[in-house]
Amino acid sequence: MKHEYQDLITIFDNTFFEDFQTRLELGTDEPIYLPASEQTPFHRIVFANGFFSSALHEISHWCVAGPQRRLLEDFGYWYEPDGRTQARQEEFERVEVRPQAYEWILSQSAGFPFTVSCDNLNGDFEPNRIAFMTRVHREVLDILKSGLPHRVKLLSEALRAFYQTPQLTEEVFVVT
Repeated sequence: MKHEYQDLITIFDNTFFEDFQTRLELGTDEPIYLPASEQTPFHRIVFANGFFSSALHEISHWCVAGPQRRLLEDFGYWYEPDGRTQARQEEFERVEVRPQAYEWILSQSAGFPFTVSCDNLNGDFEPNRIAFMTRVHREVLDILKSGLPHRVKLLSEALRAFYQTPQLTEEVFVVT
């Protein structure tokens, strides 16, 4: 199955632009969320370098952000770049569990491979990727049991329709 970022842009815009005045846009090196401004009358989720996975990740952060956060650049979230200490990495992973669970759900909906991102290649220790993925997996299972949040559900359904993927079940989410 081929995953073109332009398809994802179209699916996202068709699903959300009218109700949320938000567009998904191709960017360069650094992803960013930009709220509407005088120059641009709509919100923008800018993903990196045409990477399908970057787009899904940034969309997932948008799905986590509530209405007030969606009025702030990058949702007003804390971010410390690559090279974090172990303590800062643990904090990073705590806040990334929910968005990465959404990303996994959306990836599965599109038939696209998912891998957690510990995002700390230059840190002074090796993050435990399996432990983090296990926490994300538990979150996915909890979300499936309680029901997908509105925006995640809308996009999941649109992706599943476009990519002709089956209904999401617990069995399709496997920690590897």
